[in-house]
Amino acid sequence: MSAANCNECTLLLPLVDALPPVGGRPGPPRRKPKRLLADRAYDQPVYRRELRARGITPLIARRNAEHGSGLGRQRWVVERTFAWLHQFKRLRVRYERRAEMHEALLALGCCLVCYRRLQPSL
Repeated sequence: MSAANCNECTLLLPLVDALPPVGGRPGPPRRKPKRLLADRAYDQPVYRRELRARGITPLIARRNAEHGSGLGRQRWVVERTFAWLHQFKRLRVRYERRAEMHEALLALGCCLVCYRRLQPSL
């Protein structure tokens, strides 16, 4: 959780370092993702270099490049999830001062979205 008035690009590396282990396959859990998808805002040599140093392949759209790189096909999943969560006004406009209260409402919103998506259609 960060302030609303800070540049999100500066939070990329601390976020990658704070990722929990990824489970799923047999064996020890992975400590880091294999690839990182990002938009043009993150297209800076320092971020590409730091991600490669961590063993992560950066898939970042280039600035001043023609649109149609294909990253949008994977990023729409994230944008769609944000749209689902913005149905809840308390998540769209943050009124809570305490971060743990906002995170609790976010978890509740995720549970409601999953429940609605998994509920059999009548």
